[in-house]
Amino acid sequence: MSNTVITLDEVVAWILAYARAISENRAMLTELDAAIGDGDHGANMDRGFKAVSAKLQAGGTDISQVLKTTGMTLLSTVGGASGPLYSTIFLQAAQACAGKTQLTLQDWIVMMDAAAKAVVARGKAAAGDKTMLDALIPAVQALKDAAVAGLSLADALRASAKAAEDGMEATLPLIARKGRASYLGERSAGHIDPGATSTYLLFKTAAAALAQPQVQARKW
Repeated sequence: MSNTVITLDEVVAWILAYARAISENRAMLTELDAAIGDGDHGANMDRGFKAVSAKLQAGGTDISQVLKTTGMTLLSTVGGASGPLYSTIFLQAAQACAGKTQLTLQDWIVMMDAAAKAVVARGKAAAGDKTMLDALIPAVQALKDAAVAGLSLADALRASAKAAEDGMEATLPLIARKGRASYLGERSAGHIDPGATSTYLLFKTAAAALAQPQVQARKW
């Protein structure tokens, strides 16, 4: 990455890095989901991103195409709620950067903001409901705050990863109000949300793949 833009090749590298992170943390994601959900989040995400990795080996002509390929592949391969929600993230991001072969910080903000709003609409959830939004919404807000503060693209990516991590960890005491975990009521408290965790990994790998030096964050 240059000081000001993210290239097409770097977007592909980020998605492939995320696929590896999901694979490496499959057991942990499954364990988290087993406590308050169906116990299949790790397996479902790993299956989907293995398929994405295979599709992306051919590369792409622009960033939007790469993101669209990712979203459509997830929609067809990831089961449960995760498939439609993660597909939504990538498909909305694709629409927001149509035709681009490089991205500025503002482009990245527009993409992530569109993705977050679409997930809110699709999942009919909000921050505090103990879902992926508890990591996604703070990460996007951190990007916006970084831009207002005049931070570099690299620093903005690191700030968003830290905000996602903090949001993920803040799900520990929450009582779930959406999804399968909500069926447990108060018993859902005391567990970190698996969707917030995989979302944190999304922003962590973005910071690590697209910014130098690499983000310092939780070591799984």
